[in-house]
Amino acid sequence: MRVDRRITDPAARAEMSDHITLHPEWRTALQAEFDSPYMAELRDFLVAEKAAGARVFPKGSAWFRALDLTAPSSVRVVILGQDPYHGEGQAHGLCFSVKPGVRTPPSLVNIYKEMQADLGIAPARHGFLEHWANQGVLLLNSVLTVRMGAAASHQGRGWERFTDAVIRTVAASPEPIVFLLWGAYAQKKAAFIEDVTRGGRHLVLKSAHPSPLSAHNGFFGSRPFSKANAFLREQGREPIDWALPEAV
Repeated sequence: MRVDRRITDPAARAEMSDHITLHPEWRTALQAEFDSPYMAELRDFLVAEKAAGARVFPKGSAWFRALDLTAPSSVRVVILGQDPYHGEGQAHGLCFSVKPGVRTPPSLVNIYKEMQADLGIAPARHGFLEHWANQGVLLLNSVLTVRMGAAASHQGRGWERFTDAVIRTVAASPEPIVFLLWGAYAQKKAAFIEDVTRGGRHLVLKSAHPSPLSAHNGFFGSRPFSKANAFLREQGREPIDWALPEAV
């Protein structure tokens, strides 16, 4: 990624430029976004955050982790989050996921509860969701960075426009895909998706967010996992193995 050379802090520049990985299919599909003025402004903002001493999560190499693990051609299910966890050691580039050894966050605890009620799968003893990503579940946050301890601190800086482009790319796929949109924030992205109710090829499943504040208002009992797999089977696609292996 290009960095603002007006920032003189070498550590800030390194955080922006080193070890960023992105699947080649996404690089091709999103090149116009990376070259656009709004992305240059976003990069300048992130470098300035680092130069000012702010801690930004996740680390720079994980900003596009969801896109690196799940190529556009392999997407079968999309799960949308809002912005990364803002606590120490939590965010690693996949929405709702945390690395092994990190306490499972409350929203993910509720996701596991619904999965058990829906599919009979016992809750995993960890919150590491790469097993899903490796099968074609795009675990995408709408905003890809956050300042430590400050929820929503990087909203409105350009990430939303970038992830809109990601969703448009996925929605243009000739293959049928399931979009799990939990909560009002995620459901805004439905505007880009031609679903089966509008003569499209994709299935859009909306419900309340799994947060403890809202899960009882429609997330519990929504059965998103069985519905997603039923649709994939109907369309001749492989279902998702939602059962998570033990973390290494």
